[in-house]
Amino acid sequence: MIRVLLVDDQPLIRSGFRALLDLEDDIEVVAEAADGKQGLELARRHLPDIALVDIQMPVMDGIEATRQIAADPALAGVHVVVLTNYGLDEYVYDALRAGAAGFLVKDIVPEDFLHAVRVAARGDALLAPSITRKLIDRYVSRPRDTGTGTGTGTALAELTDREREAVVLVAHGLSNDEIAGRMVITPMTAKTHINRAMAKLHARDRAQLVVLAYESGLVAPRGS
Repeated sequence: MIRVLLVDDQPLIRSGFRALLDLEDDIEVVAEAADGKQGLELARRHLPDIALVDIQMPVMDGIEATRQIAADPALAGVHVVVLTNYGLDEYVYDALRAGAAGFLVKDIVPEDFLHAVRVAARGDALLAPSITRKLIDRYVSRPRDTGTGTGTGTALAELTDREREAVVLVAHGLSNDEIAGRMVITPMTAKTHINRAMAKLHARDRAQLVVLAYESGLVAPRGS
């Protein structure tokens, strides 16, 4: 059973998502929250598999709630998916940096919404290659801190050559099948390289791995 926490300050949005999720035999809504602070408290109480978190809320916004969930070892099994009205905007990028596994636009069609919940519950990031490329093009090229002093640079040194190669390809927006083709390995081996790199870099998921790859300087944005 996939356990879901809904965090949104708009009751109508919460009720709409709950109505969809309650129809599914393998999904259960365990709690609802109207702001990020309450959502964080309920995440600690219920330990859901998925927290669907609106970005802009009173008391504590979704970015800060995501950051605190990602930083709490007791909530390591909670996958945060941020909700936005506007698509890939700067708030979404900040949420991904904070540890979100991906994002959904609120006007998503029901079938895609349900599929996304199941994908996130498996631990896969909700970042299609096309979205990853947009993320890179629009935000990663702006001024940023490198991994110096954060521990990321040291962790990069622990990657094997193959793991490093796989991370670079992930950061370029390639899927596991595409990475396998480039590296002349099986998709399962590609996934293994990526998972090991995520563990060494302490990245919660593929989305955070992309951000770390650029912010550490492992990959340079186009035109830099």
